[in-house]
Amino acid sequence: MNKLTKILARILEIDERKINNQTSPQNTPTWDSYNALLMVSEIEDAFGKNFTMTEVMKVKNVGDIKKVLRRHGVKI
Repeated sequence: MNKLTKILARILEIDERKINNQTSPQNTPTWDSYNALLMVSEIEDAFGKNFTMTEVMKVKNVGDIKKVLRRHGVKI
């Protein structure tokens, strides 16, 4: 799996194979506000990018995370 999936799987404590674009707080019990902050921090560090608060607030699922990364020039 890719770097993003590995980060998400570790923080959310779920199998990498269960992560897809629709994975979200609504269908992933471990995706709470604390883990959301951890995800932002670790994704920023892993990809060397900084996200705006607006970008972070618009993220509703993994597909949205990928869109933000693409806007910052990251190939997913």
